[in-house]
Amino acid sequence: MAPEARLTTEFWVQAYLTRLRLSDIPAFVTAKGDLSAGAVLVKLNRLDGSAQAMQRSFDLMSGERAWVTLADGPEAEVDAALARQRDFDPDLWVIEVEDRAGRHLLDEPGLS
Repeated sequence: MAPEARLTTEFWVQAYLTRLRLSDIPAFVTAKGDLSAGAVLVKLNRLDGSAQAMQRSFDLMSGERAWVTLADGPEAEVDAALARQRDFDPDLWVIEVEDRAGRHLLDEPGLS
């Protein structure tokens, strides 16, 4: 059986940014990690002083991937949580999404 083909992180990030742009949701890379295999964290800035950071999780029992909350609350606390993650793993990518309505599109098909 052939191994499953995987997208590079850089390709996934560019596709995600394009999907956000097409929905008129501003987003930008705040930390660039390993181009081929770096993990991605997404910060949702609600533009009201609050934010949420999400990371992709893998369920070993079901084999499914899902986005889960890493931190949620005042933006400064979420930024501190992201900084701790980057200190631990410098290959991480961080994407900041800015949307007052809280849209991040991570719950749409193809982004897990």
